[in-house]
Amino acid sequence: RNPKVFLMDEPLSNLDAKLRVQMRIEITKLHQRLNTTFIYVTHDQTEAMTMGTRIVVMKDGFIQQVDTPQALYDKPVNMFVAGFIGSPQMNFINATVVKKEGGIYLNFGSHSVKLPEEKAKVLEATDYIGKEVVMGVRPEALHDDEDSINKMADSVVDAKVEVVEMLGSETLLYLYIGDISVTARVGPRTRARAGDMIKLAIDPTRIHIFDKDTEKTITN
Repeated sequence: RNPKVFLMDEPLSNLDAKLRVQMRIEITKLHQRLNTTFIYVTHDQTEAMTMGTRIVVMKDGFIQQVDTPQALYDKPVNMFVAGFIGSPQMNFINATVVKKEGGIYLNFGSHSVKLPEEKAKVLEATDYIGKEVVMGVRPEALHDDEDSINKMADSVVDAKVEVVEMLGSETLLYLYIGDISVTARVGPRTRARAGDMIKLAIDPTRIHIFDKDTEKTITN
């Protein structure tokens, strides 16, 4: 039999973690060898990101975005796609757009982050000055190393470490910026420990900004 399309509905969902990784590789090799269309349904975004050449993200039966895995990750069209793609998921922070001498900032709590000129121009052109938006920051765009803190002086915040998960090749920090809960993915040599107050640099070039009402992307 040489079907033109293979339909797969969560074929790996009942496997343990190790076997799931092995079977993911086998299905990918099979897809490359047969050079045939596979339509693969999954709730596991790691499977979608690693196996798919194009991903259809759906919510409540409606298509949200169709694109390559990397494009979905870098340029989500709304908050649902942004939160669904990526693990740990993107941090979402309510912020106010403020224009002051020297540029345009996102203010949240007692902190502010200066936006790069490109993102600032989009917000100004679309009349978001003075309005509340949602700032999206992926865990890997938060840094606790001294070099990043020095380079990104206009986007450094104070954070309290709640939980530290050491994973060998990386460390996950679960923190509070004021009363806002965030997750950071940092290097394995971090000195942060539970209970510490640390400086955290937010990479302004990797900030996503969403409309608070429609949840659609304003700028990535």
